[in-house]
Amino acid sequence: MSEVLRQDLTTSESGIQAAAPVLESAPESAATAVGGLSCHAGKDELKKAAEAAGKSETLARYAADYPVGPHDQPQSMCPAFGSLRVGLRMRRTATVLSGSACCVYGLTFTSHFYGARRSVGYVPFNSETLVTGKLFEDIRDAVFKLADPAQYDAVVVINLCVPTASGVPLQILPKEINGVRVIGIDVPGFGVPTHAEAKDVLAAAMLNYARREAEQGPVQAPRTPQSGKPTVTLLGEMFPADPVGIGMLLAPMGLAAGPAVPTREWRELYGALDCAVVAAIHPFYKASIREFEAAGRTVVGSAPVGCDGTAAWLDAVGSACGIARSAIDAAKNAALPAIAGALADKTIRGRITLSGYEGSELLVGRLLVESGADLRYVGTACPRTPWSDADREWLEAKGVRVQYRASLEQDLAAMEEFAPDLAIGTTPVVQKAKAKATPALYFTNLISARPLFGVAGAGSLAQVVNAAIAGKARFDTMREFFEGVGEGDKAGIWQDTPTLRPDYREKFRKAALAQAKKRKSEEMI
Repeated sequence: MSEVLRQDLTTSESGIQAAAPVLESAPESAATAVGGLSCHAGKDELKKAAEAAGKSETLARYAADYPVGPHDQPQSMCPAFGSLRVGLRMRRTATVLSGSACCVYGLTFTSHFYGARRSVGYVPFNSETLVTGKLFEDIRDAVFKLADPAQYDAVVVINLCVPTASGVPLQILPKEINGVRVIGIDVPGFGVPTHAEAKDVLAAAMLNYARREAEQGPVQAPRTPQSGKPTVTLLGEMFPADPVGIGMLLAPMGLAAGPAVPTREWRELYGALDCAVVAAIHPFYKASIREFEAAGRTVVGSAPVGCDGTAAWLDAVGSACGIARSAIDAAKNAALPAIAGALADKTIRGRITLSGYEGSELLVGRLLVESGADLRYVGTACPRTPWSDADREWLEAKGVRVQYRASLEQDLAAMEEFAPDLAIGTTPVVQKAKAKATPALYFTNLISARPLFGVAGAGSLAQVVNAAIAGKARFDTMREFFEGVGEGDKAGIWQDTPTLRPDYREKFRKAALAQAKKRKSEEMI
């Protein structure tokens, strides 16, 4: 194992290890791959190389679980961040990246930006170690050095684009070393469309391992004391208060909220598998759902959001668990009046477009509509699945356009078409909206990081949404003051005021037009 990796992994788990010093002495690797193929070669070339190197089965499974279209892939951050995030949030879990140095730097920076409080392991490589197989040996050595049962329950190794394209065979790593589980996964940008779905890749791999352990005999009990009631496992990352609220909704039916997957500790995986039913709160976890179904568990979609969503969800969960109709009705009677009251007290007035890449966009859309908002469009970077159909059908019945695998261009086009009072979306959508003097909110930090379910969720969005809409006058004032600054001929930094030459501009416009016509005629020939 290289000295670079040792320096990083000896850092205290509770401390933040800066990525830059780790990378300064790393071998040249950012543009290195088998046969001269670099990480800048393009998605198609990398995919072909990966299939030729023995990764065709993995890529075929990803293509089935995470289909793209109608365009190639949503514009989003590196998908591997999703798997990295899952590993870094788990206790007693070490996470190691295998990829180009530039990618590893970006991922570690992003992980620490989002609050990771532990080191990210890194195994550097160059052309020689990649081609000769020495990179795999370096990874194997690193895993053996890390596998200390006093510190870790599991070691996760993540192949990024170039090692995946080169066929680095993480699947032949030892499955267990000194009692420490070893999990190797491929999360290439050319195989996994979004970081949200990459969470599923690692969560499913862990569920598969834990399920096989449970099938072989007794396993470690979860840290949280069990209530003795049948539990509902919650699939998808949620605001910390949401499982508590969901537990209160389930109590009249004699059920309890179980662990949320991705879990925060390995032993919670056993509790997640040992449930009465799985609630696919985030409906795109297809590989994880496959593991739950292999364990004989029923999966229900949607979530207890708003009055209609809560009523339908309690019916679905109660039916799946064989709960008596009287108990289901009691749960609905206990929850729905309070939710309706909260929605009535905190209404939203205004036209809204909504887009994001977390996977909860349709649920937020439902809550906005029940809060009184005039919602016209919901775009999500995630794919359509059977477990989101109820949400899609409900929204479309309310006149809302739903776009799965939404591109940035589609989100922006919806904003232009509907001229909303508020645009909720990703960073570029928010930037475009504010440039047009339209109030906007960043979905990930300001909307999805709030309770959505039960009574707490019913009133959680009104304050921030209404405050943003009320700020329209400030945007108009700022736009009027800065009108034209930084745009067109006034963009950039100048020592003197630029001299406008409309004659030259017209000359070049005509020349460009003539050239375009010539190319068109040549294409026809």
